[in-house]
Amino acid sequence: MGAARVPPARFLKVGVYLPNFSYDDESSDHRARLRYWITQAEAYGFDSLWVTDHLLRARQMYARSWLEPLTSLAFAAALTERVLLGPAVLLLPLRQPVLLAKELATLQRLSHNRLILGVGTGWYPPEFAAVGQRRAERGRRTDEVLALVRRLLAGERVTVCRQDICLRDEQLDPSPVPLPVWVGGGSQVPHPDSVERPLLHPRVARRIARADGWLTRPTALPQQIVQDWQQLQPYLAAAGRHPDEIIIAHGQWLHLTEEDRHDRAVAVQLAVAADIVGTARPPELLQASYLFGTLDEIVAACQERAAVGVEHLILHPYTDDPAQLDLWGRLLLPRLKALPVTRPPVVTSEGCARTEEA
Repeated sequence: MGAARVPPARFLKVGVYLPNFSYDDESSDHRARLRYWITQAEAYGFDSLWVTDHLLRARQMYARSWLEPLTSLAFAAALTERVLLGPAVLLLPLRQPVLLAKELATLQRLSHNRLILGVGTGWYPPEFAAVGQRRAERGRRTDEVLALVRRLLAGERVTVCRQDICLRDEQLDPSPVPLPVWVGGGSQVPHPDSVERPLLHPRVARRIARADGWLTRPTALPQQIVQDWQQLQPYLAAAGRHPDEIIIAHGQWLHLTEEDRHDRAVAVQLAVAADIVGTARPPELLQASYLFGTLDEIVAACQERAAVGVEHLILHPYTDDPAQLDLWGRLLLPRLKALPVTRPPVVTSEGCARTEEA
C-alpha cells in the first residue's frame, strides 16, 4: 500500500473591510483616503476587500453608518484587478430580489468574477420598517430572496408572482453568472447588551450548509466557532455536503498600535473605537469581543482563530487614516499570512474527534 496522501498546508488569507464610513461632512479627503485603502490594500497583498451594510445608523451599536455597499464595491472594482470583493454581510430582507440580482450580475461582470456574496438577515428594527418589511419575517424573507437571486443568476427562466415580485417566464441578463455565497451567523460573546441571541439558529445553520462559506460572527470566540462547527455537521450531512467544501471566514475590528505595553495599547484602541462604535457598549464587552492589545497579542489572537479553522480573516478598521492601513501592511500582514490553518475537529459517528489540516 502506498503512503497516505498528506494535504498541502494552507495558510491564512487576510482581507480588509473598507472604511467607507458615512461621515457627517462632505470632505473630499474621505474619498481620497478610501481610494488609498482600496489600491494600497491590493498592493500590500491583502486577499479581499469587504463592505458593511446598514441602511440606517444603529445608534445602540454604532456612532456612524456606512455608504451603500454595492456602490462602494463598484468603486473598489474599478480601482483593483486581483482582490476578491464582497459585502459582509448584505441584508437580504431589505432588498427587492430581482433588482438585487441585476446589480450583482452587473458587478460580477465588471469585476471579472471577483465578487463573493456575503449574506445575512439583519437585526435593526427601523431598517425593516423603512423598506416595508417585518423583522419577524426576516429569516423567511432571507431564504426567499437568496433562492430567487440564485435562480436568476444561474440563467433560469423564472415564473413567480408574490408581493413585490411578478416574473412571467423571464430570464435575467446578464446570466448565467457565477456567484459564491457566504452566509453569516452563529454564536457570540453573551452579554445583556447584545442585540441578538448569542446562539447558532437552526435556520441559519441550514442556510450555511447550502452555501460556499460561513462568515462567523465577529464577536464569536474561538471555542464558540468550534462548538458551532460541531452543530453544523448534521446540517451539512443532510445537505449532502462535505465539511471541506465550506470556507470558514471571520471578521474582526482592529486598531493596530506600536505601543508595546498592553494597557497603553488598549487605551489607544478604546479611544479610537469610540468614534465608530460609540460608547453604548461597555469597554469590557468590546475587549471580550474584538481584537485588543499589542502587535504580538493581536497575532496570537489571530493564530487562535486559524487554529480552529478560520481560513479567511477580515480586519475592520475604526478609522480611514491611511497610516493604519500602512501599519497593517508592514507589521501585521506578513505575520498573519504565515499562520497555518487547521480545520476544526469533526466528531465522527464513533464519537472520536478528527482534525485535518485545511
